[in-house]
Amino acid sequence: MPQLSFPYTQVPGDESLYGPGVRFNALTEESFATFNPSVLGLGNVASKGNYVQTMVAFFDLEGFTSFCNQVESHLVIPEFLSRYLKWLFQQLAGEFKEGSDGTTVRLWGSLPFYAKFLGDGILFMWDTDLCQGFSGTVNIVQSLLSITDLYRTTFLSEIRKAVSNPPCRLRCGIALGQVISIGGGADYVGSCINLASRLEKLSSLSFAISRRGFDLSVSPEQEGSLRSFLSLKRTAIRSIGEQELVYIRKDEFSSMSLSEQHLFQNP
Repeated sequence: MPQLSFPYTQVPGDESLYGPGVRFNALTEESFATFNPSVLGLGNVASKGNYVQTMVAFFDLEGFTSFCNQVESHLVIPEFLSRYLKWLFQQLAGEFKEGSDGTTVRLWGSLPFYAKFLGDGILFMWDTDLCQGFSGTVNIVQSLLSITDLYRTTFLSEIRKAVSNPPCRLRCGIALGQVISIGGGADYVGSCINLASRLEKLSSLSFAISRRGFDLSVSPEQEGSLRSFLSLKRTAIRSIGEQELVYIRKDEFSSMSLSEQHLFQNP
């Protein structure tokens, strides 16, 4: 949504109603009339929506709020976000680039068809019809898992040379489902978007995937495969359900306290 900037002027109030010296912000009738749903940048929301079979991924920076509360944060937040966003998109692009002949870039699957910045988080959506089957979807998930690791092992050490107290982890929640376009593709709605956002905040985890439509048991389990890193658990997800199946990292589960582990049961 773009910034709303209005050309205010100052006009005196009615002294018989408010007394002397009262002034009001004022706009022309034309400027005042521009405050309507069009400012949301959604186009014609009455237009027919199109359904897309989608994989949704939410990235979120753990510790971003405390990072923003540091002294003179206005001097560090722009630099951090600039470097972080550039790094994140470069990593995503690199994960999907199979090769290039100098004029054409060959891709593993497809790039996201939609991206949205949400302050400290970013929403990405992939059209699963372009993922070349379930194996292609698994490859995307494995790439996203790799990016969360690279934030900790690579990006964090570099950004600490530029800013103090950067967000300590990059968290990711993933869900498959159907979304419907709003305003001809200006935005999208769907329960899988809400589910992915809940998974990104699930317990102390940095990575979680909804089992809905994502049967990892048919994927190979050799060393280094996605299946070798994840295990299936049953847990409660706020506003979604009390018995939801999710894939979580084996190493993160093993490092939890016993009380936290009890929140995740074997199915």
